[in-house]
Amino acid sequence: MSGTQKTVSRRYPDYTEHNQSTYNELERGDLVEFDRGRYSHWGVYVGDGHIVHMTGDGNDGINANFDSGKLFTICGTEFNKAFVKKDNFWDVTQDSKAIKNNSKDRKCNPLSAEEIVERALARIGNITYNVLWKNCEHFAAWCRYDVEWSEQANKFLSWLSVGALAVSAFGIIFGAARHRRPQHQ
Repeated sequence: MSGTQKTVSRRYPDYTEHNQSTYNELERGDLVEFDRGRYSHWGVYVGDGHIVHMTGDGNDGINANFDSGKLFTICGTEFNKAFVKKDNFWDVTQDSKAIKNNSKDRKCNPLSAEEIVERALARIGNITYNVLWKNCEHFAAWCRYDVEWSEQANKFLSWLSVGALAVSAFGIIFGAARHRRPQHQ
């Protein structure tokens, strides 16, 4: 096997053909979503086979090894445990399915390709991170649209809100039932 071929793990589906097709259609400034299963990792295609992306401490943007103790911050406090890096498309892809995803173009006006790439490259280095307010999808959206927006985080926050409402409703119903006294005649 030549040094340029990638080794495919038997544990994951082989997306090599799909990813090659995605790679071939990428243009500078496109956003790329890497489906990691439980979540998606995001980056900006800057040309010459490279992605600029935010990756966490321990390289979790590339190989999806994340420490759950570092996933959330306390009270929204950010921490400097993330990095913006420029990596080879195939190194970021690994066993993931890569998708060209500029779907936010329907709601936001993208900047020019040159400005998107310039913004992405200018952020290389340490950066603050928060899974709900400053994650890799927020970063990629900011580069392309000048808006920090993460649909993943919004869905999670919506799920939390629904859960909180359900718990509150249960508490109210249970509390009312507990305090209801039988009427004596």
